[in-house]
Amino acid sequence: MKYRLLYLIAILFPILTNAQEAKELGLDQQIDQAFKPVSDFFSAVIFFEIAGIPFVLILLVVSALFFTLYFGFPNIRYFGKAINTVRGKYDEIEQPEGHGVEKSDLAIDGDIPDTIRDESEEGEVSHFQALATAVSGTVGNGNIAGVALAIALGGPGATFWMIICGLLGMSTKFVECTLGVEYRDVGEDGTVYGGPMYYLSKGLKDRGFKTIGKVAAVFFAIFCIGGSFGGGNAAQSNQATIVLKELMGFESTSAGALIGLVLAILVGIIIIGGIKRIASVTEKIVPFMAVMYLLACLYIIFSNFSLVDDAIGLIISEAFNPTAVGVGSVIGVLLVGFKRAAFSNEAGAGSASIAHSAVKTKYSASEGLVALLEPFIDTVVICTMTALVIIIFNFGGYFEYGGDGSGAVLIDGVSYEGAGITSMAFAKYIPYSNVFLTIAVVLFAVSTMISWSYYGLQSWKFLFGRGKTADMVYKLLFLMFIIIGAAASMKSIWDFSDAMIFAMVFPNMIGLYFLFPVVKQQLIKYLEAIKSVK
Repeated sequence: MKYRLLYLIAILFPILTNAQEAKELGLDQQIDQAFKPVSDFFSAVIFFEIAGIPFVLILLVVSALFFTLYFGFPNIRYFGKAINTVRGKYDEIEQPEGHGVEKSDLAIDGDIPDTIRDESEEGEVSHFQALATAVSGTVGNGNIAGVALAIALGGPGATFWMIICGLLGMSTKFVECTLGVEYRDVGEDGTVYGGPMYYLSKGLKDRGFKTIGKVAAVFFAIFCIGGSFGGGNAAQSNQATIVLKELMGFESTSAGALIGLVLAILVGIIIIGGIKRIASVTEKIVPFMAVMYLLACLYIIFSNFSLVDDAIGLIISEAFNPTAVGVGSVIGVLLVGFKRAAFSNEAGAGSASIAHSAVKTKYSASEGLVALLEPFIDTVVICTMTALVIIIFNFGGYFEYGGDGSGAVLIDGVSYEGAGITSMAFAKYIPYSNVFLTIAVVLFAVSTMISWSYYGLQSWKFLFGRGKTADMVYKLLFLMFIIIGAAASMKSIWDFSDAMIFAMVFPNMIGLYFLFPVVKQQLIKYLEAIKSVK
């Protein structure tokens, strides 16, 4: 444990020392200057390229294609069953001895109903709560700011590749979340501990690769903690701060840090309660904010219905013939779309399996099917809605696709980036939409942060133990990164966030490729069980 804490201090040391050298700057600028070298370092390491393409994106795309083909397009074939599982149609098979399901129907793979442990008693949350918690971790400002960033950089064509990435990611999400439930740990008090850390260490041990599994699990836990500090935290507070500063007209050089402090206090109050409180909060907030945001998008889209076919046509044509300044080629716009979609829905990163592992079920594949809905909700629906709003808005020629090459564009001579671009699009069609969108961005940010605090804490527990002191250290560090994210520049924060989220892909994929046959067995088991349900 001593060496792990020294590793953590080594990561944080540059932030503290650089801040001392920049006392003459404003507080926000000091934090940004101190954080930028850390961000640049991790971004350069994680996004190493092969033939000009980041290897991690190649790994994601190839893996998603493989799982889609191997499982026979589960993103299409089992979509209906996934919805039925969430709404409770198959709940009766989770009851002791089936509750109306014949014991013979449950004696699958050699299990004898009277002798096996009733696994449905394990877990802490329902299918819907697990989905809401996981969706709140993926549906965040990646859907508002991330989509705007993708279009600003890659033009409308980036939307096409985001949708493709979302559809393929459904299969990857199914595999990793099934494994999350299958290899979870349950503490003596009933608390569930799950995610890639556990299916890497336990699953690979079962396959005779104990050392590889243990090393991969440790690396995943480290990267997941980084992801919780970055994409699940700092990137969210960063975008919430941008819209709050714009709405309130804050121009102080310390405004970002002060907003971050307020957000940190709010999130700190919530995350003390653990997964049950997180689930109870997110199952109320997530549907509300998602519906309100989608209604606003639909209002703009239907108000400009005559432009929808033009927008769709532009999305398709620009995907294969991009004209955005600086995007370069089809490969360039594809990379922008896939990068932003993968960041948004996190399929392949393994993070969502941590939340899904807490579900009450004895059929691990049931939660895998539930999980495949996430990329569809997150990317195919919400991200596409945002993209249509921005593209329709820009038919007025308000900004040039490609912008300054770093995600910012000029609108009426003023530079906007991320959520600021989406806010301008909303403002054209909905009066006082700046207030509405600010509320939406803050709600998205808070819900994502509280869910990711759970993901990071589970990884922290895996590394440092399950004591209260270790928990408190993690939570304080997590809250500190809310302030860093609010104060630092968008580029530094998003580069670091991308790096941490995508770093998780490498160890996670080791587990998926070793263990996907287990997923096949569990899928067959669940499909056989639900045949008896009328």
